[in-house]
Amino acid sequence: MPALVLTRALLLIGDSLAFRKVTRFTRIAPSQGNVRFLSSSGSLTLASLGLKSEVKTVSANEKNKLQQGISTIEVPKSREKKRVSGNKQGLVKEKNPVDIMTAPFAAKSFSELGIPPLLVERLEKEGFTIPTDVQAAAVPTVLKNHDVVIQSYTGSGKTLAYLLPILSRVGPLKEELSDGYETGKKIDIEAVIVAPSRELGMQIVREVEKLLGPANKKLVQQLVGGANRSRQEDALKKNKPAIVVGTPGRIAEISAAGKLPTHGCRFLVLDEIDQLLAFTFREDMKRILDHVGRRPGARGGESNSPLVKRAARQTIMVSATVPFSVIRAARSWGCDPLLIQANKVVPLESVTPAGSVNIPGTPSTTDSSSNVQPMADVQSLPPNLQHYYTITRIQHKVDMLRRCVHAVDAKCVIAFMNHTKQLKDAVFKLEARGMNAAELHGDLSKLVRSTILKKFRNGEIRVLLTNELSARGLDLPECDLVVNLGLPTDSVHYAHRAGRTGRLGRKGTVVTICEESEVFVVKKLQKQLSLTIQACEFSEGNLVIIED
Repeated sequence: MPALVLTRALLLIGDSLAFRKVTRFTRIAPSQGNVRFLSSSGSLTLASLGLKSEVKTVSANEKNKLQQGISTIEVPKSREKKRVSGNKQGLVKEKNPVDIMTAPFAAKSFSELGIPPLLVERLEKEGFTIPTDVQAAAVPTVLKNHDVVIQSYTGSGKTLAYLLPILSRVGPLKEELSDGYETGKKIDIEAVIVAPSRELGMQIVREVEKLLGPANKKLVQQLVGGANRSRQEDALKKNKPAIVVGTPGRIAEISAAGKLPTHGCRFLVLDEIDQLLAFTFREDMKRILDHVGRRPGARGGESNSPLVKRAARQTIMVSATVPFSVIRAARSWGCDPLLIQANKVVPLESVTPAGSVNIPGTPSTTDSSSNVQPMADVQSLPPNLQHYYTITRIQHKVDMLRRCVHAVDAKCVIAFMNHTKQLKDAVFKLEARGMNAAELHGDLSKLVRSTILKKFRNGEIRVLLTNELSARGLDLPECDLVVNLGLPTDSVHYAHRAGRTGRLGRKGTVVTICEESEVFVVKKLQKQLSLTIQACEFSEGNLVIIED
């Protein structure tokens, strides 16, 4: 008994010594298993306990962090890991904070975006003088080393939005020429651009070649399927390109053969990222993500750290539509990525599954695991489009297409069908009525596809009948009418098909030809995309709007 009394006395003395600076504590009733104390001077802080160490508060939504199981404890600066700039000496990529409020969203020239004068001159030579909204938002953000997701409607200039920052750091147009370009020394691959289709990959290569000019076009190399692999490997060895553009399968194939060293790569671009998430690309994308910008010399167990894995490269993801699967992938593959839209730059962490932005300090009621609709609303579509639908029987759809072309007086038309086997019959029917038409699909050779697209651009072909192959990436500014002979499977496919017209501020028309039983699908697309699709018919060579 005396020993028990002595023990309690010692405990009381110890408590009084440890907390002698804290007076008049009040105990608050427990709430959810937690106990809070208040002192007479306000809330309990380290300063009130006599601990004067300088601390750095973790800036984030504390409530959301706690819900996610992330600690919100203040960490003394003396224990904070030091960030080291550069990719060779340090493993943590130094990021410049983006000033969202002062981003040059209304830039009147490309020089305002911080790109080198040589590149500005090349843009002016190609006829580009004023940046689009997405370019004005994306270029300075990417130049500040942020990982980003760029989302904007098709035809808004997303390709230049990521090419300009890359060419500002890579190649002969950057501000300071490296010894490699001046003396002919070996140049490492510094940027890898991945595209889901051969057509999109070749189109990106053409854009880079235009900016680099004929003298430096060998600095970009395309690695697309359907072409001779040995020739591509020989070109890599001979030309020593700084930028590689290709499809996932071919890039992964040459990388696995040891002919594509990309560990020191600075930029990884995933164009049409929602397509690259398809199951068919899974193994190829895994290899690309594991090897591009991954330096093998990481120390010990640090190489498995997610932060270390993301450190050596800058990841840029691009698409017209961003479903939540893309947001999840971007959070995993990027390091604190930002979502860039026209006139808006926000942290990706603030985006909810439904596509809205979560305001810090307010509870989020959206379940991130829920199956939600993609962010394929009206912002995914060019702004100057008119949308219509007309009803006919299935056997009359091709003839209705012909009447539609004459009523709208369209010069370059892309008509989408869901099955490749239907294309040849539709072309035969149109040509029998005196309308120049051609089919475009993946079963055609690379040379045949290139020839057809060239004729379409030159006006030799008026109607291009195609399947989903042409719904993404093809830049055909001449197209003034898109017709859906087969209904798109969802709102994302509708947005990409419609984006083939009305590009870069031009006007365009989208007409869906459907059966009576398919009208409910059109109404559903209208609701999901938050736009008006008007009913119409073609009478005496005119488009006549019908009141629903």
